[in-house]
Amino acid sequence: MQFEDTFKKVKAVSTSLGLMSDDQRNEILNAVATAITDHQKEILAANLIDLERMGSQSPMYDRLMLTDKRLQDIASDMRHVSNLPSPLGRISKETIRPNGLHLRRISVPFGVIGMIYEARPNVTFDVFSLCFKSGNACILKGGKDADQTNKTEVKVIHEVLEHFHISPYTVTLLPATHEATSEMLTAVGYIDLCIPRGSKQLIKFVRETAKVPVIETGAGVVHIYFDESGDINIGKAIINNSKCRRPSVCNALDCLIVHEKRLPELPLLCQPLIEHHVKLTVDEKAYLALKSKYPEDLLFHADQKTYSTEWLGYAMGIKTVASPDEALIHISTYGSGHSECIITENPTTAQHFQALVDAACVYVNAATSFTDGGQFGLGAEIGISTQKLGARGPMGLEEITTYKWLIDGHGQIRP
Repeated sequence: MQFEDTFKKVKAVSTSLGLMSDDQRNEILNAVATAITDHQKEILAANLIDLERMGSQSPMYDRLMLTDKRLQDIASDMRHVSNLPSPLGRISKETIRPNGLHLRRISVPFGVIGMIYEARPNVTFDVFSLCFKSGNACILKGGKDADQTNKTEVKVIHEVLEHFHISPYTVTLLPATHEATSEMLTAVGYIDLCIPRGSKQLIKFVRETAKVPVIETGAGVVHIYFDESGDINIGKAIINNSKCRRPSVCNALDCLIVHEKRLPELPLLCQPLIEHHVKLTVDEKAYLALKSKYPEDLLFHADQKTYSTEWLGYAMGIKTVASPDEALIHISTYGSGHSECIITENPTTAQHFQALVDAACVYVNAATSFTDGGQFGLGAEIGISTQKLGARGPMGLEEITTYKWLIDGHGQIRP
């Protein structure tokens, strides 16, 4: 194994990280946040190299791009993480058995967390902050599209760690190669948990290849259902924000489902999308409602691939239904368990929708763009889990700890 020596060193470091005081961890996180600002020009210069190599026409361009504002936000999120309560040492269960045994279930780090991600350089800092705060070491495997940016970011982190006499193996960036991915996914005994964050293809590959435990995150089709009783102004704002705020991220709207009785108002719902040149791929009923009322060069007929597409850009599908239950069937067929929304003024319909939709985050009259660790008060996120075993939804500090039982006795033996 090419990287076995590296994996051993990371594993060795991980055993001591959980012993640091929370004050020590917080001081280092704040120092890294300051270093991000101090090295802003250097990070942006590296990012520009990656951006020029990718080209602005790529749907991943916006995800790859860092700006002054985005780096400031990343630094702010890291400071927020430092201010959060420690997730370690929490007693979730405690009991004294009839035989006098004192049992406690206490939260502890996983140990080593592996992160595989694509053109998302913010993930490098987010994962470090959450892993370090929770006492975990991390092994990062970024994509080649963001390699220069990731290397520069890890260099900034390492400089701070070395200043505080902390091993740089606390956060390790592997080469952006397929060989590194393969070894990471089979590093049994070294990596305690692997989290892929990227395209549906990446997540599928990791799930089918990994021999270490995996939590799936992120990819999938996001729906908004505009109900018969939906408010048109609320609907316009939510649809536009969910689609256009950052169309390349995983919480962006992919398919608008509209009740057939509201088709006459569909052009009004879609009007804000024109400014962003959003391409609409729609069924026949929606096409007739939008024809001559939405730019002809942005309006297309749906095909068999439309409703299973995660668009990652200024495009989305539209599906017409006759009832909330038909909307639920469509979501069940094409959804990925990420984020779903209903726009309605009917409380019964809203409750029915929330009860039956199988997703990590289910919204009533609010934009899906809120599915984010920072927006949920978690400081940052390591990913958004779409599975049901273990963590689900935005994963913060609590979701990357596990627990162990501590049992204190005084000579008890089992009869």
